Amino acid sequence: MRKTHLYYTTLILCLFSSLSFATPRLTVVAVVDGLTTENLTMLRPYWQQGGLRTLSEEAFQTSVTYPHLVFGGNETTATLVTGTTPDRHGYTMDNYFLRRDRKQHPMLEDETANGIGTPLKLSARALLSQTITDRMRLLYPKSKIYAIGIRPETTILLAGHAANACCWLDIHNHIWVATGAYPEGLPAAAFDQNRNNRIAELAAHTWTPRMDVPMYICPTQQERKKGFSYAVADVLSHAPEANTLVIELALDIQQKEKLGTDNEPDLLMIQLNTLSPKANSDRIASAEQEDIYIRLNQDLGFLMEQLDRRIGHSNYQLMVVGRPVAGTDLQALESIHMPARYFSVDRAAALTGTYLMALYGHERWVDGGFGQSIYLNRTLIEQKRLNLETIQRQVANFLMEFEGVQIAMPGYEALQYPMLSRSMCKRHSGDVVFMLQPGWLLMIDEQNILDSVIEDNPASPLLLWSGTLRPMPQGTLDATNVADLIFE
Repeated sequence: MRKTHLYYTTLILCLFSSLSFATPRLTVVAVVDGLTTENLTMLRPYWQQGGLRTLSEEAFQTSVTYPHLVFGGNETTATLVTGTTPDRHGYTMDNYFLRRDRKQHPMLEDETANGIGTPLKLSARALLSQTITDRMRLLYPKSKIYAIGIRPETTILLAGHAANACCWLDIHNHIWVATGAYPEGLPAAAFDQNRNNRIAELAAHTWTPRMDVPMYICPTQQERKKGFSYAVADVLSHAPEANTLVIELALDIQQKEKLGTDNEPDLLMIQLNTLSPKANSDRIASAEQEDIYIRLNQDLGFLMEQLDRRIGHSNYQLMVVGRPVAGTDLQALESIHMPARYFSVDRAAALTGTYLMALYGHERWVDGGFGQSIYLNRTLIEQKRLNLETIQRQVANFLMEFEGVQIAMPGYEALQYPMLSRSMCKRHSGDVVFMLQPGWLLMIDEQNILDSVIEDNPASPLLLWSGTLRPMPQGTLDATNVADLIFE
């Protein structure tokens, strides 16, 4: 009797284990610009129901940290989808400096990839590491994989190398556009929305507060007096309608392509946004930014309701992860007597050029400056038969005299500093690299346009909801481990 009881107990446990930890038929990964844990906590009282409410109660929750410098661009997206750092995946910033023409170029620029409905020529070719979509394709060759987003760079990174198709919003022409780098081009569901003018329909709306302004937690003084009002067409990429459109198309693709309806796992990668048109920070400081969160909660709720109905509660999983974009509000820092200071890399490059002229003669010794690098004119140095390493050392010592520079060194010495070495890619790094002191912000041109807010160890929320039981890691999660969660 004991043996029979033990046999059935073991059988039940085995069956439970196989059912509980089965691979979901559909995985949805939502990367959300500007999403923060603080904002989610602050706004939770608003969510009597909806997607964020469900996630706050039922999802595995943790914080994601990045082991490299964060500039507010898609270097974070690349890290999330590849599980590697910029030195491996190659995406250090949204642009890179090309010595040949001494200009900045988009990191995903690809002259061989014709745009569909857009003049942009972009692909994931510059991404050097395997992505979530690549791993899914290798494991399950018949998987159906799509990426939908608001902006091209983020969407293409989410699509990786192996998606069936990806598409993003053309905010000017109010259509879905795509790159020909993927086999299906523009998804059929996106073509249908274009034909039906769905984007133009929502763009014709006026965005006004969903609630009375006094009901919001953080309205500005201007909003208290006049509320806020936008023609959605003027601010489409930062309006709540952008999230609605992405989720609508994701559901249309799911239905048309029958994602999650067979035994081969499928994948939907989507980009969403929580930053309003006037947002100066990822942290909420206005009613309009709160309003985006409130509407995003409804959109995510609609997504989950539809997937529950179409493919079943236990047959999909949803990962929502924030992406640091705008950093900390500079005015907030100044209010606590921590004024931000600005470092112009263009000015540093110009002064470096003047310095080298004084040493070696009136020639163009510097090709330019970008990011945290100075690019020397290697061709001229070689023609003059000068020692490159000597000049690199001289420039590094010269930069160390600049206010705001914490450390400067020849590029080949960056390997001695883990944070810096993980943040650089050999293909794009300069001859001399530097790091700024805390509180200094990087500028990129003569007009003092802010390139990025470099945050010290920024953290983003991650919420993973699954209709099946599964083991989860403990504590804060490194961004390089996020992709593994999908396949565990």
